[in-house]
Amino acid sequence: MSENNLTLPRTNAGPWQQRPFHRQYLMRQANKLFDFFEAASINAKGGFFELDDAGKPLSPDNATRQIHVTTRMIHCAVIGSLIGRPGSDEIIDHGMSYLWNHHRDQRHGGYVWSLDDDGYQDASKQAYGHAFVLLAGASAKLVGHPLADKVIADATEVIETRFWDDKVGAVREEFAPDWQKISTYRGQNSNMHLTEALMAAFEATGDKAYLTKAERIAQLIIANNAVPLGHRVAEHFDETWVVDKTYRHESEMFRPSGTTPGHWLEWSRLLYQLFVLGRKQHGWMTEAARNLFRSAIDLGWDKAHGGFFYTLDWDDKPAMREKLWWPVAEAIGAAAYISAYDHDDYFQAWYRKLWDHAENHVIDHERGGWLSELREDLTPASRLFVGKPDLYHALQACLIPLYPATGSLTQAIIEADHTTRAAR
Repeated sequence: MSENNLTLPRTNAGPWQQRPFHRQYLMRQANKLFDFFEAASINAKGGFFELDDAGKPLSPDNATRQIHVTTRMIHCAVIGSLIGRPGSDEIIDHGMSYLWNHHRDQRHGGYVWSLDDDGYQDASKQAYGHAFVLLAGASAKLVGHPLADKVIADATEVIETRFWDDKVGAVREEFAPDWQKISTYRGQNSNMHLTEALMAAFEATGDKAYLTKAERIAQLIIANNAVPLGHRVAEHFDETWVVDKTYRHESEMFRPSGTTPGHWLEWSRLLYQLFVLGRKQHGWMTEAARNLFRSAIDLGWDKAHGGFFYTLDWDDKPAMREKLWWPVAEAIGAAAYISAYDHDDYFQAWYRKLWDHAENHVIDHERGGWLSELREDLTPASRLFVGKPDLYHALQACLIPLYPATGSLTQAIIEADHTTRAAR
């Protein structure tokens, strides 16, 4: 039977997420990720190191701290604290202090992209980075961190006054340190991650304005563009939000040309989450989520070797044939989330196939962590990514399946804890 039409035998049809051994497996994997990343990532001079394949700092003497690394580590440490991982609260403190006192531009406002011990390396203001600042603040609020409200308020004001374009319902991409315009480029990736952050901020504060913004972004990126494009998510747009299929950028890490199936998968989970948080009022989101997932499998999965091609061209042919760790992680989270509502065997069968792939090819059982990049034949590579970039994607892949699909992972952990305590 074709991979695209996987079914489960009746004798083995029950969801893995409900099986005690699988749940233990997921928590063991999460704990191994924490073991690999947490202690080794802490930079005594502030912020966090990025790690090589063996779990050692890439630049131990004067490391660059990029804002998405700082903020994602805060978010992951909050997850650790919520599930009871000792040491997590100190990591939250360490990260929040560096975010507030160093990444925050006290002269011009906003948060700079990167800095080292000598000062700013890249002082530009990126929408992508500010999305993760909001996520870090919203996550930190759930554990009562004293800087959380300040970060949320500050990030919200900057996003609202500098980045948000209310005419279209999305954010502008980038500015110079003093907020002068850098380019007319508009990108979906920053808006996708802002959708995630806006939902977290809504859950943390109860302010529905965050949710409304998230719904508007989803309408623009998915309903207005991805759905008419055959459930392929366009990455790049011009200033008027017309799709730019010819866009090329020097960085294939954050702005690869063509389309990126991993983002279709990421959106498929975020749409279901947004549907649930919006009181299930936007039925188009679930249909789009299922179709995005299926399109990513149909077009992005390598039928010969397994794994998702990093990018496709607009003729649906593989453009960059590398297989990265994060699309697999996002596909696992999406399959788990969708399976909670759609009981079609297809999503559960792919959930299992994706974990088979991760276990056999992506998880580095010898050194720890997940291999960040594989060649087309699934042998390790490092053309695009050096070392093991972060904890964020893989950790959430391990933990999302363990908790109810009622919102973001952090909120689901809290709700599950409340339910357990109430039952005692």
